[in-house]
Amino acid sequence: QVQLVESGGGLVQAGGSLRLSCVASGNIFRTESMGWSRQAPEKQREFVALILNSGNTNYADSMKGRFAISRDSAKNTVYLQMNSLKPEDTAVYYCFIVVSDRQYWGQGTQVTVSS
Repeated sequence: QVQLVESGGGLVQAGGSLRLSCVASGNIFRTESMGWSRQAPEKQREFVALILNSGNTNYADSMKGRFAISRDSAKNTVYLQMNSLKPEDTAVYYCFIVVSDRQYWGQGTQVTVSS
């Protein structure tokens, strides 16, 4: 089994910053990647960013330059640094991990950006 626990969400004013954290535990020996997606009210879940075991990263176009994903392998933790936040970034942010071609999701953390 794989467990993911997100933290770091909250309320922030437009232009502000937040850092999300996600700690993975369980059978994660064959982790291939970790990342983040988000889901705004009444919208589909969308990809935000991921980081591969190689350290290579990938971002959705709208997040490039504002968001940065990183990881601490020793702590089995992935981070999402979010800067220059906009009201349209308001969403529930979900951490995911891919282990042996299977994707697991966390329960999500709410990010609310006020104008």
